[in-house]
Amino acid sequence: MPSTTSIYLPDDYARRIKRARGVRGLTQTQFAELIGVSFATVNRWENGQSRPNNLSWRRILELEPLSEQRRGADGVNLDDKTNLPVSMNFSADPDAVWVVAEAHRLAYGHLFNPAFATETSLIDPLPHQRIAVYEHMLEQAPLRFLLADDAGAGKTIMTGLYVREMLSRRLIRRVLIVPPAGLVGNWEREMRALFRLPFRIVSGADGRAGNPFLGADSDLVIVSLDTLPGERMFSHLKNPNVQAYDLVVF
Repeated sequence: MPSTTSIYLPDDYARRIKRARGVRGLTQTQFAELIGVSFATVNRWENGQSRPNNLSWRRILELEPLSEQRRGADGVNLDDKTNLPVSMNFSADPDAVWVVAEAHRLAYGHLFNPAFATETSLIDPLPHQRIAVYEHMLEQAPLRFLLADDAGAGKTIMTGLYVREMLSRRLIRRVLIVPPAGLVGNWEREMRALFRLPFRIVSGADGRAGNPFLGADSDLVIVSLDTLPGERMFSHLKNPNVQAYDLVVF
């Protein structure tokens, strides 16, 4: 396998990505297609909210004007300096390589099947659930949607399907679900069992111990409608260090 040494990513990567896109007159969507990512990913790169991985940055360098590429005293492109000599190693576990390759393949499954989430979830959606998610909810950006079906019609299923689909497409990362207190456990259980979404339940005790909306385990959170409006918990959510949630479900 090739060396996994990280490629150099300059501090001004956001400006250079905008420049590489601008000189070609491309929209974020068109540029994203060239790189092989979603338009939302390009948007986050250009706003400095996330950083491109090695593979994406290499592709961006290929599209970047030569005048933007920095060179050292020896004339070597500094952005590619960690690439010089690369040794090959074919001693890796073939099963591990297959798992990595399969993970990358599945990460782009939504490009080949617009209903990809239905294949990766333990559900068999009914027609009205498919129509709600794939013909209405996914077509709205930003989403402002009211699910007002009767009890037992599968509102939780439709929400989970939408969340799974948006995460697969890398259009959202942080999700906050705010149900009545009596349904918190049901939401956590169905998201985990049916959609493999590891939501964390936040309680009042969590708010007293620290800010539950910060950290790596704060991206998928469930907090009850009774707990969230509390002065302490709501102040945690409004903390300027807390990243905004991409999707909030009431």
